[in-house]
Amino acid sequence: MRRRWIQLFIIVALVLLADQVSKNWIVTNLTIGQVVQPIPSLSAFFQIARSQNVGAAFGFLPQAGDLFLLIGIGVVVGLLLFYHRIPADARWTRIGMGLVCGGALGNAIDRLTYGHVVDFINYQIPGVISNVSNLADHAIVIGVILIFIESWRAEDEPAAPEPPPSA
Repeated sequence: MRRRWIQLFIIVALVLLADQVSKNWIVTNLTIGQVVQPIPSLSAFFQIARSQNVGAAFGFLPQAGDLFLLIGIGVVVGLLLFYHRIPADARWTRIGMGLVCGGALGNAIDRLTYGHVVDFINYQIPGVISNVSNLADHAIVIGVILIFIESWRAEDEPAAPEPPPSA
């Protein structure tokens, strides 16, 4: 059990480190609205574009930034309280929870430090969608996907047969 907690904290720390280092570089080197095209041939699909988000995903509810800070912290606390209940063989769920916790804490740190979340990864499908996000957001999405996939696969596995009644 101790090993699983260590694994969780390592994943959370790695996500936080990558997220905060990347955001620090963006804040230090780019102004809001500045766009960099690291791979010019892919600039129609991918760019680095510094922006800030005071709301939730896609800038939803911009006036509720403090609420999203509390929700993020609440999610982390809830996941930590639930963590010991995860079955030993649910490795992907544990990894997913680490990614979600690390991502939620990364965005919470931004809200406390800057008053908004620092976004900079701009993916685009021309004429369809353009989204600016960050590594914390990606960790959250990947973590949730891992949790859902393992949960879905566990539901598809046949239940172990019940032992026959004793005579």
